[in-house]
Amino acid sequence: MKRRIILTCAAYGLAIFGLFVSSTDALARVVAKIDLSSQNMTVSVNGWPYASWKVSTARRGYRTPTGSWRPKWLARMHYSKKYHNSPMPHSIFFLGGYAIHGTKSIRRLGRPASHGCIRLHPSNAKKLYNLVKKYGMRNTQIKIQR
Repeated sequence: MKRRIILTCAAYGLAIFGLFVSSTDALARVVAKIDLSSQNMTVSVNGWPYASWKVSTARRGYRTPTGSWRPKWLARMHYSKKYHNSPMPHSIFFLGGYAIHGTKSIRRLGRPASHGCIRLHPSNAKKLYNLVKKYGMRNTQIKIQR
């Protein structure tokens, strides 16, 4: 009798585990929060902390919009038509021409330096880009606050 109960419990546990994995995959969410005052981005996946990175946002005379968005489109490599064909690797566009993307100006990370986009170290931009690709644009949220 005990053996039968243990097997039943084990089978039940596997069934629950299967439901848990399926529901987690269905609810997968990536949230990138950008704090303009600290020039920092925190990323969470499914509510769990994933990373915290320095960013550069708009310098004086330009603006980085505040609010909440979902990505509109992705580009593994984009070149800015507006700013001298500047490379924008691993771009995540969320509002018109505004994007989160990698930069070669890594010394400026942690302070305002851009024309409005959110600049990241290239390796971090690639990580975020891959998360968005993995979980989907519909399951990704970009939040920018002062």
